[in-house]
Amino acid sequence: MRSISLTTWVLASILTGTCTLIAAESSNLLSSEEKGAGWRLLFDGQTLKGWHSFKKPSFPPKGWVVEEGWLHCLGKEGGDLISDVEYEQFDLQWEWKIEPAGNSGLKYFVLETRSSAIGHEYQMLDEERNPDGKVAQGKHVTGSFYDVLKPDVTPPTRQPGEINQSRILVKGNHVEHWLNGVKVLEFECGSKTVKAAVAQSKFKNVPDFGNRIKAHLLLQDHHSNVWFRNIKIRDLSGSQ
Repeated sequence: MRSISLTTWVLASILTGTCTLIAAESSNLLSSEEKGAGWRLLFDGQTLKGWHSFKKPSFPPKGWVVEEGWLHCLGKEGGDLISDVEYEQFDLQWEWKIEPAGNSGLKYFVLETRSSAIGHEYQMLDEERNPDGKVAQGKHVTGSFYDVLKPDVTPPTRQPGEINQSRILVKGNHVEHWLNGVKVLEFECGSKTVKAAVAQSKFKNVPDFGNRIKAHLLLQDHHSNVWFRNIKIRDLSGSQ
């Protein structure tokens, strides 16, 4: 029986390792159809190309690593990452997972001319364990426009360690936040609704906040372990 148990364990280990390898090798790729439609990868699964620290030309010396096809934020003072390229209208999709009680986000419309890395934030949170999910009347939960607008529906956030699929669509002034195939929020940049919500938020004194602008994307280091992969974007500028 001991021999059988050992054999089973070894086989399971081999299969698990093989599955992990296959998943890593099949991630961070674009199909020929996606390439033809104008999609491009923002993370190739192997290098840090395309990202840098806020207000610095280089990548953080610590706090972020690439492992098994994931861009992993260790939550240890590495600082935020911002994209080298600026975007204004776009379709952005990515996969992510987070540690228990974790807190992070993906920001867009981030200007390096500002004193801090402020932007529209798509919140990513373990709502069950992190107290931030219980405040601000739902404006801090996953899929929210952080501190400004709460999701229109209950976000179908998966458990810590499980993979979520997210999407931000900006076309004209229309913005949509998606989570795991569900549209959880939509709004119009510069609208009366957004202006009123911004006026009640911590961003009320930030010029142009709530408007559509051409600026960077940002992956947040909020002192939590968070993993990103399959980050891809289609530039929609000029489509409207």
